[in-house]
Amino acid sequence: MKSSTRRKSGRTEDCDLIIRQKLDRLQGGAKPRVLDLFSGCGGLSLGFHAAGYEIVAAIDHDADAALSHGLNFHDGAEKHCRARDITATSPARLVTDLGLSDVASAFDIIIGGPPCQAFARIGRSKLREVAEHPEAFRHDPRSSLYIEYIRYVEKCLPIAIVMENVPDIMNFAGHNIAEEIAEVLERRGYVARYTLLNAAFYGVPQMRERMFLVAIRKEVASVIWFPEPTHWVALPPGYDGTRAVALKLLPGQESIAGESHYSPPPRVIAALPKAVTAREAIEDLPLLDARALVAAGKLKRGARRFTESIGYRSDVNAGKYARKMREWPGFEATGVKDHVIRYLPRDFPLFARMNAGDQYPEAHYRAQNMFRKALAAVKRKSDAPFAESGIDWKRLHRQIVPPYDPGKFPNKWRKMEPDFPTRTLMAHLGKDSYSHIHYDSRQGRTISVREAARLQSFPDGFHFSGTMNPAFKQIGNAVPPLLAKAVAARLLAQLDASFVSECRVAS
Repeated sequence: MKSSTRRKSGRTEDCDLIIRQKLDRLQGGAKPRVLDLFSGCGGLSLGFHAAGYEIVAAIDHDADAALSHGLNFHDGAEKHCRARDITATSPARLVTDLGLSDVASAFDIIIGGPPCQAFARIGRSKLREVAEHPEAFRHDPRSSLYIEYIRYVEKCLPIAIVMENVPDIMNFAGHNIAEEIAEVLERRGYVARYTLLNAAFYGVPQMRERMFLVAIRKEVASVIWFPEPTHWVALPPGYDGTRAVALKLLPGQESIAGESHYSPPPRVIAALPKAVTAREAIEDLPLLDARALVAAGKLKRGARRFTESIGYRSDVNAGKYARKMREWPGFEATGVKDHVIRYLPRDFPLFARMNAGDQYPEAHYRAQNMFRKALAAVKRKSDAPFAESGIDWKRLHRQIVPPYDPGKFPNKWRKMEPDFPTRTLMAHLGKDSYSHIHYDSRQGRTISVREAARLQSFPDGFHFSGTMNPAFKQIGNAVPPLLAKAVAARLLAQLDASFVSECRVAS
């Protein structure tokens, strides 16, 4: 028992020394060094980079996302462009592969967010046990990603941690996983709080609600600050409903006992500047008349590669947001290479006839009207029978009317409203883009890769690896960089304030 106590005491002293050395380094003016776990293409990384942090390393298992991250943050260096499976990459292995210093000294901040499905079924008692005895569950597939994340925290001794995830992480399979993570981090020596932030309140032209958890070493802070909103918009009722479901397992319910680590979102007031709209975000990008492109043979089925650079529209003055996307320091651009769209010839005429805000039921109704008119035109031109539900009738119907049941898929499609932020972009953009149909009926199409990037607040000089589908997926999976920047800047301000306070106490 005495031997165990001495080992624990020695480890604590080593930990304290390493944290002190990291704090001394930052107090000396050095940039905080960031490790991004489950990084994707780098939305969180870009926000932290813009706020003044150094992006030292990242881990992601997806080859295209890892390559994107390496291209944008490490000039394409091969060792940074390599996809890595976190379950097969120990902190020591990562540090060795990248030629960094020892594990405990390499990073100051860890950011990212393990998929919540990986540990949704574990339960609080097991999570606590994992925190104390991680080796006991190393081979448990339900908890492996969570264990690897905790392992990195334990080995790398970050001063602070930032995690992002969907609101459902607060009410997933009967668990408030954010609360459980906060408890584990608290036992690891951190002050931890989590909240819900909506991207539209932080200058992103998208109403994207996400959970953010911030943890800081107890030696550095006793409270957690979240960024104050900079913009205002009245969110649609669906967002209130989503938030209410996410908050169901907070204290007051039997599922959670004791004090919660949840912080109510910072207050948003209508006096703030209006949220950035879809029109402000993408109007200056080149026109793409989908029907004309098909007719000219310039838009066909097949992979879309990012080989052709296109200049911005000369007939539209770029507004404040568009200029920010063009002129982002380190990611400046004079044109775009990934302004490419899906080949959807059946639906282009239908997109043009939809009104802003229309969803699939309205689209299906309009398509049926289009079909009836086309059918009447065919019958006028031909004396041949055109029996209802016959082969020719069915062929014409398939050419005009989408096959989905409007009662089963009411939200599958949506035409963007130009004077509001868009609804949430999903990773499903990698399969189709019907959730974000361009508001401009003249163009009659879904959004391009670059338009999706603009709506997520990625600057025009940020490069996405792969072809169109992988790029859409990377964008949909990402954290909006401007939202990440707000969180990162608030964290940096808190760390700076802690240093100032410490200096005053010392004097």
